[in-house]
Amino acid sequence: MRIALTGNPNSGKTTMYNALTGRNEKVGNWAGVTVEKKEHPIKKAYYGGEEQLIAVDLPGAYSMSPFTSEESITSAYVKHENPDVIINIVDATNLSRSLFFTTQLLELGIPVVVALNKSDINEKKDTKIDVDALSAKLGCPVIRTVSTSAEGLKTVVETAVARANESQLAPYSEGNIDLTDKKAVENADRERFDFVNKIVSKVETRKVLTKDKNSDDRIDAVLTNPVAGILIFAGIMFLVFQISQAWVGPLIADTLVAWLETFQAWVGTLLENANPLLSALLVDGVIGGVSAVIGFLPLVMVMYFLIALLEDCGYMSRAAVVLDPIFKKVGLSGKSVIPFVITTGCAVPGIMASRTIRNDRERRATAMLSPFMPCGAKIPVIALFAGAFFDGAGWVSFVMYATGIVLIFLGALLVNKIAGYKARKSFFIMELPEYKAPSLWGAFKSMCNRGWAYIKKAATIILLCNTVVQVMQTFDWSFQVAETADSSILASIAGPFAYLLVPIVGVLSWQLAAAAVTGFIAKENVVGTLAVCFVGLENLIDTDELAMLEGTGAEIAGVIAITKVAALAYLMFNLYTPPCFAAIGAMNSEMKSGKWVWAGIGLQLCTGYTVAYLVYTIGTLVTAPSTLNVGAAVAGLIAVLIMAAVIVCMVHRTNRKIKEDYALAGNQAAMSR
Repeated sequence: MRIALTGNPNSGKTTMYNALTGRNEKVGNWAGVTVEKKEHPIKKAYYGGEEQLIAVDLPGAYSMSPFTSEESITSAYVKHENPDVIINIVDATNLSRSLFFTTQLLELGIPVVVALNKSDINEKKDTKIDVDALSAKLGCPVIRTVSTSAEGLKTVVETAVARANESQLAPYSEGNIDLTDKKAVENADRERFDFVNKIVSKVETRKVLTKDKNSDDRIDAVLTNPVAGILIFAGIMFLVFQISQAWVGPLIADTLVAWLETFQAWVGTLLENANPLLSALLVDGVIGGVSAVIGFLPLVMVMYFLIALLEDCGYMSRAAVVLDPIFKKVGLSGKSVIPFVITTGCAVPGIMASRTIRNDRERRATAMLSPFMPCGAKIPVIALFAGAFFDGAGWVSFVMYATGIVLIFLGALLVNKIAGYKARKSFFIMELPEYKAPSLWGAFKSMCNRGWAYIKKAATIILLCNTVVQVMQTFDWSFQVAETADSSILASIAGPFAYLLVPIVGVLSWQLAAAAVTGFIAKENVVGTLAVCFVGLENLIDTDELAMLEGTGAEIAGVIAITKVAALAYLMFNLYTPPCFAAIGAMNSEMKSGKWVWAGIGLQLCTGYTVAYLVYTIGTLVTAPSTLNVGAAVAGLIAVLIMAAVIVCMVHRTNRKIKEDYALAGNQAAMSR
């Protein structure tokens, strides 16, 4: 038996799904968190029968007439997949808004059970809903629930099972309407709203009316202020990075790193009599490379925990509202804010969240630009270079995220120019959830879920990649042990790419090139590859320079030094060039256009290289002009100018096409007259 869970965004639908199934799907205090259908068996504790019950979590929807692609998923499933029962999760704190969707579900003939969710919040506000009267008027069972505490969920499931073979009558029907008749549709919606409002007026008693201002409204007046709101947002984000990567995170990381080093030394002791090549491959390559990435896990998890608290308390919705006017000025939808914020955790769900945007160009632009926000996979890279060059200063992370936001704005303007965007009105509607004390347990579970995904990647993709890197660095093309690292397979493959990096790091280093290339597979690989190529991350720090030892053993084959400016440029190159393969796959899925995908990859590659070049060249001219490699700087400038010329040609071509289209439309209009 399949039970569809439907409801408006932010009604507690996914929280109920997690409680019923034991899953830990991402939840959020805003619309757009659930963007695809999920299903899983319901735990036996919620029903007594032998038949397996499958809960289907559908994206939030306000209407059965889909406005966005995720609403289309819900509408299509309910209409065409014929679930046995629908559990409609209704927000008890906003009954009138929720029941519009409920009345549409009741007209489908599928048995419906209404879960009156968030009933505990109503009790605190002394708002009463007559459940029996509401049930009678809707013609279906209505049950009070609290998803966060599982209150009423067993009753809801048992009632749904009992209703599986019953027929459902509609309390209200809009009749047969010509959907192409805009006026008729508007009149039908108005009649439905009137019907819902009459029900609410008879079953709901409020002590405080929604039109009355309360403490939440007063707080919102500050947090959503066009000036103060942005400053507060910047301050909060700075604190998040400072706490996770300068204060609390490093303290936990030091303990974890000590354990990993002890384990690595223990394995090295066990293999001291084994083949030296095997020992180096396993101890330095596999364990050392993966440990270098895992060592930064506490920094990532602390940031995940803090962001989960901000999402749960309701602040992130306010941040989206504050940034909405700014995004509109560069041609993006206000809904673009949500994918950008989600991307700070992982680029894949962030890109997928762009499907909530109805306009094709805006959705594709958002999916293309989302990876400019550094995700959790990039935090180890930021932390490594911040610790090596800037004493672990939290401002490094803040600057990286701030730069990402600036690049999103500039990239959006550029996409508008290339795509021929014309100014138009853009409407952004977002429900602001009530403020509440965030759930520490919920944030902890969210942190563990994201952290586990990080560990799984380290144990699979990164482990495999580091092993391959170690093998390629150990052998030459004759599959003999390389006399030096410079004669290895890895050096010969990464060597040509190293010349491309000279204008942004100032030195010819195939090791840095290899790390950047493996970073396209997964950004954590940058740290792992550096750990494999340069033995001992503890040896990476040297006052003003980064001293890196080549080879797989303790023998020093050479020393490469890059300045702080070069390290900052190299860091930005890795952060703002194309993301991991999984994120590129998500871009392809959401854009549904090969041309847009390749354009996005090209834009990201050009942006990362240009930013890194400007940072290194300008920074070196300011700090140490005599050390600037003029030849490399000129070569880099030529590359940047070529990229700019390509973009200018694309803009010119678009503008010419727009003029031709306008001229053709004018001629057709003249001929029709």
